[in-house]
This record gives sequence, structure tokens and C-alpha cells, in this order.
Amino acid sequence: LFGEVEVWDRTQVILEIFRRRAQSREGKIQVELARLTYLYPRLYGLGGALSRLGGGIGTRGPGETKLEVLRRAVREQIHGLRRELAAVRENRALLRKQRQEEGIPTVALVGYTNAGKSTLLNAISVSDQKVLAEDRLFATLDPVSRRVRLPSGRFFLLTDTVGFIKELPPKLKEALKATLEELDAADLLLHVIDLTSPYLDEQVAAVEKILNELGLGERPVLKVYNKADRFAGLLPADGVAVSALNGANLDRLLALIEETLFPEAELVLLVPFAELGKVSRFRERLRILKEEYLPEGVRLTIRGRPADLERLQTYRAPGEG
Repeated sequence: LFGEVEVWDRTQVILEIFRRRAQSREGKIQVELARLTYLYPRLYGLGGALSRLGGGIGTRGPGETKLEVLRRAVREQIHGLRRELAAVRENRALLRKQRQEEGIPTVALVGYTNAGKSTLLNAISVSDQKVLAEDRLFATLDPVSRRVRLPSGRFFLLTDTVGFIKELPPKLKEALKATLEELDAADLLLHVIDLTSPYLDEQVAAVEKILNELGLGERPVLKVYNKADRFAGLLPADGVAVSALNGANLDRLLALIEETLFPEAELVLLVPFAELGKVSRFRERLRILKEEYLPEGVRLTIRGRPADLERLQTYRAPGEG
């Protein structure tokens, strides 16, 4: 009466949602590659029609079945997508390397899907270009990065990533490869948690389980309990409660991020006047406590991250340390 009805399993449903959410070329390639990789070993179950002898255009002779033709075509598609994706990822890796060389720390947003990560990114970034923030599953698939200004005037790069779900199917990791690479490169993870969710504990456990499976269990994590404006209960003590929607307590969040990213040390420099330009680019990430002009150059007493200070060791003032 109803004819043939296509039945999808949980993985296929999630892949279809990913396909509809993907915006960038990289995201679309990742999802299609994950879809084909998942379907390839399941082509045998497509029915007897594919088992009849082929021998038409596109086949390798009358002995090749329609199923074999289809499997060969899918294999070729998979190889082509992997080559294309490798080129895109190489470019992304170069961008990450450039950020590292510039000394810009990176922070990645993680959390259960629909916890409010994109809304938080929009709330604290300095960019007028807002990311999509909608009340729906997997609203963000492609990693998006924005600069965020800290209270001291220094900056860090904040990356929004796809939301996790409980019992993430292993085959979906291919579709989330860009997100996983950004998480691996981050100096700090902000675990955004929906305070209003009736399944809060289960969702927190699911995210932590996935991070452990990805080898990120030891990465510094700051728990951010979002949607505090809609929560009337006792606030958890193991993180910071905020409202990305109305801005409540975001100043405290930024202060905690700064304390984590910039554990500071002190250094005294003596910089020749001719080389002041080389030091000026560090001003966004360093605090100048004292500045003295001497005949041989400028003597600077600075505080900053040990990694940034290490780059300036050649200018260390004589007799200091």
C-alpha cells in the first residue's frame, strides 16, 4: 500500500542534520565523507536489484554487477573527498601555526548541543560579525573563531565548535574532524553547560567522556554554567555561572580566563632605540610596569606569560636574573 519506505538509523539521522547545518566547503566535504564512509560497508543491504548483472555504460564488463559498480563509484568519491579535505586541512594547520607563532592563545568552546556556546561567543567577542545562534540541535557545525578582549587589554582567540551528544557514534568523528583539530590546538577549553537542563549531570558526563576518548582529558577546562538568568536553584561551585543572553557575570568569566591563559612572570629589558619596533607588537599581551629612557635604550619592566617573555630574553637587561 505504501510502497518502499527508507529507514534510517541514529547515525544516518545525525549525519543528515550535519549535512543541513554545514556552511563551509570544508564542513560539507567532512559530512559527505563521513556519510559515504558509513554507507559503503552497508551497500550489500540495498536489495536484490543491485545484484543483477550490469554490463552497461560505466561498468567494467558484463561480469560486473550493479552493486560492484556502485561500490566502485563510492570508493572513488571517498578517495577524491579525502584528497580535497587534506588540502583544506593543510591550510587550516598553517593558520593555526601562524597564530601560535604570534603568541595568541586560543580557547575552544565545548559542551552538549544547544548549551548556548554560540550565544556566548557572540556576547564576549569584539567582532560585529555574529555567528548563528539558534535553539536547535547542532546549530554550529563549522568551527568559527573570533577575537576576545580581556580586561587587561590583551586578546585571545575563541573558537566555537559543534555540540556533543550522548554516545556519539564513532563513525561521526570523521564529520567532526575540524572541531577535533581545533580542540587539540586550544590552550583552554570552556565547557559550556545548560543550567536549566533536567539532564545536566548526564550531559556533563557525556561531554567529559568524549573529551577523554579524544585524549583531551588532561587539557585545562573551565566550566561555564550558562542560562543563569533562567535558573533559581543553588549554583554549582565548580565553575562560573553566567548568562550569555543578558551578560550577567561575563566580566568574572573573562577574569578567570585571563588568570588561566596568562599566569604572569616579570622581566626587565633593555631595548636599543633602533629595535623598539620588535617589542611593540608584544604590548597587547604584556603589561609594562615601568618605562625608563636611558642613553643606551629603553629599560622596560614588564609582566606577561612566560612563553611571551621567553621570546624577549635576548633583550634582558644586564644584571637582571
